[in-house]
Amino acid sequence: MGRSPFTLAAAVTAALPGAEVTGARVLTADGDGRFDSAVATLADGRELAIRVADDDEAARELAAEALALRALTAGARAMLPFSAPEYIGETRLSEARALVTELLPGFQIEASLVPAGRGAAESMGAAIAAVHALPVSVVRGAGLITRSAQETRDELERLIDSAASTGRVPARLTVRWRDAVADDELWRFESTVVLGGVQATSFVFDDHPDRGPEVTGIIGWHSLAVGDPAVDLSWLSTAPEAADDVHAAYARASDRVPDPALEVRARLLAELEFARWLVHGDSLRRPDIVDDAAALLESLAEGLHSDDLGVIASRTAGVDSALDALDRVPASAASTADTSMQTDAYNPNELWHDDDGTSDLSEAATDAARRLEVGGLETEDLSAVRGGDVRSGSAEESDEDRPSARPDRSDTTTNAETSGEGTDEGSPEDEAQRAARAALQRWKSSDSV
Repeated sequence: MGRSPFTLAAAVTAALPGAEVTGARVLTADGDGRFDSAVATLADGRELAIRVADDDEAARELAAEALALRALTAGARAMLPFSAPEYIGETRLSEARALVTELLPGFQIEASLVPAGRGAAESMGAAIAAVHALPVSVVRGAGLITRSAQETRDELERLIDSAASTGRVPARLTVRWRDAVADDELWRFESTVVLGGVQATSFVFDDHPDRGPEVTGIIGWHSLAVGDPAVDLSWLSTAPEAADDVHAAYARASDRVPDPALEVRARLLAELEFARWLVHGDSLRRPDIVDDAAALLESLAEGLHSDDLGVIASRTAGVDSALDALDRVPASAASTADTSMQTDAYNPNELWHDDDGTSDLSEAATDAARRLEVGGLETEDLSAVRGGDVRSGSAEESDEDRPSARPDRSDTTTNAETSGEGTDEGSPEDEAQRAARAALQRWKSSDSV
């Protein structure tokens, strides 16, 4: 981490004049995130998250997050059955942009570990529906991006053409995607307020004694927009056990006309993340990224059960996923991916503390994390792509887990004492896999709308 907790805590007093900071602790580990981050504890007991951008892209994300949180007026927040972080203020540390927000307490669950049935899955579906039910004036009034169904369709068509022009997309995928974009039935939807690509770790949970885990907060609002509601459901490719229940709960809670093509578009958007990764690498003239994306696309094409996006195979059929191909990417290619492209994350080990340890400024972060892997199709089983656990403590922008041994599926809860255990050093191939995955997911989170 480039800046000390003392320096970051100073941003609180600049953004919130009169604030009395009584403690601080580090959130970013080893400087490998795109933000320097810390938690500051105030005299009144509140805890605030401070993030300072390390580059221009991170600064733009912080600016977008600030704008989105300010757009959530008291009236808009009252419509949500959960909390969104309160915007506290902005300032600068030297020349770097700093954002101070409320820290939301709770824990998070990795997509592959979200269980079916009542509890987390149903609560997640209802929470997404609540976001989509917000008035579009919330977004338009703040000058944020709005896209109609046709504009969304046109943008995807341009993306497919750009990806195909690289010559690295399997013909089967190009035909599949173009057929989907050309199908008028898929694009008859009503644009809604969207988070712009929610992930499982966007949800903050609390345990209800009777109903189980319930969503109490959502973090990561920087891509708030009006667009295709399917974008906030594409992450379900990585949650095969919970996907049906999340979709069902979403449909029950939605107050709009049923959208029969919603799941198909969600799968299409999940697949096209690999195309975006390819185009991104090509635009940067990064052959390592291009090769990595091409390997993922090849695996995606090989794992398809059908060329028709509308054909749904079992979510738990056990077929290879696109992300499973990462362990077949040559280490020389994947390991050179820019692993600094990981966004900042808040590790539960840093967020869970005893009452007498709040002001201990010697506490150190253990590791940065990233958002969940974004998988391919519903026809691909991404349940093998794990390495995640349930994250406990206060949550704010928590992302993909650090490399660790996969926990037993029956163990879906961890605490601050256990969430970091079981780390495997892994082989060079494993390191290459993690490097490529981290680069892909960091880019996806920062660019998705």
